[in-house]
Amino acid sequence: MIKNLLITGSTGYLGSSFINQHKNKYLFEKFSLLNQKIEDINFDRIDIILHCAALVHQKVEHSYEKYHDINVEYPVKLAKLAKQNGVKQFVFISTIAVYGEEEEKLDENNICNPITPYGKSKLEAEKELLKLIDDNFVVSIIRPPMIYGKNAPGNIDSLIKLVKKIPIIPLDKIENKRSFISIQNLCFIVDEVITQQKAGIFLVSDDESLSTSRLIELIAKNLDKKIYLIKVPFFESLLKILKPSFHKRLYGSLEVDNSITKDKLNLKNPYSVEEAIKLMIKGEYI
Repeated sequence: MIKNLLITGSTGYLGSSFINQHKNKYLFEKFSLLNQKIEDINFDRIDIILHCAALVHQKVEHSYEKYHDINVEYPVKLAKLAKQNGVKQFVFISTIAVYGEEEEKLDENNICNPITPYGKSKLEAEKELLKLIDDNFVVSIIRPPMIYGKNAPGNIDSLIKLVKKIPIIPLDKIENKRSFISIQNLCFIVDEVITQQKAGIFLVSDDESLSTSRLIELIAKNLDKKIYLIKVPFFESLLKILKPSFHKRLYGSLEVDNSITKDKLNLKNPYSVEEAIKLMIKGEYI
């Protein structure tokens, strides 16, 4: 039997990708916070809610109240109404920003200490949503790292543009470790969480973490571009002074241990890092 799934953030990267991947498995009802009211939802025909909508990191600073309104009040109100009206499952897309700047490898047992308004608001929402779990209402919280794939926004797209334009790149021998998740692997895991009706927190990632240097090499390989990674004296030090946030993204580590999630769901990621980067570069969306 095909289930009815209400999705928020359906025009965002994850939302649109999930619909594209599973358009033959679910009957989707799209909901927009900007154009619709929660009170107008007909919950009688909804089995599952997938909440992808969020106020994420912005170049323009917003007050915490703005993050709280969109990332806490909105999903909690939606989940409470869903539970009251017999919806069976609420899937909340959270973030590894709930951990803050933890340097050790992350898993579900690490203490959360968010430092950004985005991370703080997501953690606050998680806590309120988990209180709603009972025998008749499943709450599933998914914490992804940076998502990549064809047309994905973010830093990896910036690296692709850099590799396309510049053959000599001063980012050699960076030995950091960063976890990412491909849009293919994330959509697969979200579907499994729904199919298995699993409650709780799921920390997700690709199986292999990458250094910045290795990531650039894989991008260049799939672009069929010859590049030269070189180490320039004082480049890192200057970048740290002039662009500290950019330096952190290039040189810092943020590694995820996804083994607990894979054990709970009894699954394997369908795509390796190399396979997913190839799909991203070669133009495959899903």
